[in-house]
Amino acid sequence: MRILFDSKLSAFKEPFGTLIPGQTCTLHIHIPETVPTVKVECILCHPDGSLALSVPMEKVSKKGAYEIFRGEFSFRDTGLYFYHFYITTRGGGFRLFKYGNDTNMEDGALWQISCIPGDFHTPDWSKGATIYQVFPDRFCKVGDCDLTGKLEPYTVHENWDDEVDWRPNAKGEILNNDFFGGNFRGITEKMDYIASLGTTILYLNPISKSFSSHRYDTGDYKQPDPILGTMEDFRALCDAAHKRGIKVILDGVYSHTGSDSLYFDKNRTFGGNGAYCTKNSPYYSWYQFKDWPDRYNSWWGFDTLPTVNKMDPAFVEYIITGRDSVVEHWLNAGCDGFRLDVADELPNEFLVLLKKRIRQIRPDALLMGEVWEDASNKESYSQLRRYFVDGELDSVMNYPFRTAILKLLRGQDDGRGLENTVMTIAENYPREVLLSNMNLLSTHDSPRILTALVDDFEGSREEKAARRLPPEQMETALQRLYPAAFLQYTLPGSPSIYYGDEAGMEGHNDPFNRRTYPWGRENRELTDWFRKLGALRNAQDALRLGDIRFFHARDGKIGFTREYAGKALRCYVNLSEENWEISGGKVLFGHELRPLAPDWIALAPMGVCITEAE
Repeated sequence: MRILFDSKLSAFKEPFGTLIPGQTCTLHIHIPETVPTVKVECILCHPDGSLALSVPMEKVSKKGAYEIFRGEFSFRDTGLYFYHFYITTRGGGFRLFKYGNDTNMEDGALWQISCIPGDFHTPDWSKGATIYQVFPDRFCKVGDCDLTGKLEPYTVHENWDDEVDWRPNAKGEILNNDFFGGNFRGITEKMDYIASLGTTILYLNPISKSFSSHRYDTGDYKQPDPILGTMEDFRALCDAAHKRGIKVILDGVYSHTGSDSLYFDKNRTFGGNGAYCTKNSPYYSWYQFKDWPDRYNSWWGFDTLPTVNKMDPAFVEYIITGRDSVVEHWLNAGCDGFRLDVADELPNEFLVLLKKRIRQIRPDALLMGEVWEDASNKESYSQLRRYFVDGELDSVMNYPFRTAILKLLRGQDDGRGLENTVMTIAENYPREVLLSNMNLLSTHDSPRILTALVDDFEGSREEKAARRLPPEQMETALQRLYPAAFLQYTLPGSPSIYYGDEAGMEGHNDPFNRRTYPWGRENRELTDWFRKLGALRNAQDALRLGDIRFFHARDGKIGFTREYAGKALRCYVNLSEENWEISGGKVLFGHELRPLAPDWIALAPMGVCITEAE
């Protein structure tokens, strides 16, 4: 018999998940009578291993062959904590860790708990939202491109369906300076289409004036890239979105700028007043020069992306605190919040100031961070991030869910891994963050989901440019995408469509995941699937706001309940090779299922369904 403790179950820990200061947490641990227990303690430590609390646990009852010990504690201060149990027996003592042998005396995995600010909240409109992500140059073009003031050199494709430019120049550089002319007016014209997918948030990759088509090399934070249109065009886009109940969030790129920018001006494009040109530049203190002007810190060694001193007073004033700061400028122009590029490269202090300022300007503004791992215990540059325990971010990009869904659909997990990932994130994140997370299958930084579901090709760029899924692989990928998208839309968080995924676009990593939207050549059956999922979410509060509990996760069969305000929905995914016979409840949504006897249905392989629990 083993010692029993599961922090995800109310029989062992209440409440589920994070705490706020002063809130009581109650623990129960079940110890077999065969373990001659004298004393039980719960040891809570800070991330550096120093002791935070030692909680004595008293024997309160007996259940079968188990003795049940109970303890209570609360935190005074916000922070991240880890805990284990120390059990003293008549023969000595041992530590109980999360994994491994009960008597493991070596390093083991600890349980985690966070204490978050009591007033932590996320905007109501971000909870359970449906997100549509647009890479602006590649979505839709309306009218001619106004190239006045466009940073040079550049090329503009005459054919919307051309392959993206992946070839290096004579110096071996990949400049990403080919454009297709997607613009604000194009996005505005397609707003009804975007809304038809159930979208409630439109996320735009960078739109500021920049040299490259990806625009993460900011040239002027406060001006839109002229090829996209004017500020008036942007305001019209926001107005069109808002009329349809859609919020607009922008990419905030504050860890670096472009070398060809108003602030650095390496090419002297902006008049020669940048930090590269003169030490008297008002922007000189933004940068870290090793030997001015040619040796400076840059993002991942790319000299076109000089990094900034994020806490430099002049930079902080320009981006956050000053009159008509960058964030104020765009919020006043109509956007509703920001997604922060490489959030782990922005200091905690910077994020605190940024969150405070955008909420002063707009009380319901959203701040989402790009984080690829579990953001609750993320470390970067040897510093523990305080995204949630200091209330710095409202949500993050939920890459852990994407990884778990891919493993499941590719047959690398029978369902247990997915359950563990989902419930670990649910336990580690504040509930309001969990509901606001960006649940993605593809982004501009990852292979398209159709490609990722079947293809691990690691060839050259030239080979990837020419590579398309053959018919048999495409059939498999599409078959897998249906349940993958179903999971994306039924798990807690905010499902996010990367433009064109719903149309059947494929492609490996950058730049082949950034091709133009295939207007007129969409996979309409797939698009209709995403429309149905979007409509389903918007109609069911339990899918947008409900708690989650798994009742089955093994052998390729996944079942979980989403419950909110007394209504429970049971969600099923069958990835096994046999029918899954299901009983009870009204069917609200289904694919690949058929009725059996009264109150029974058979869910075929690759089938999904939702029933209303009785």
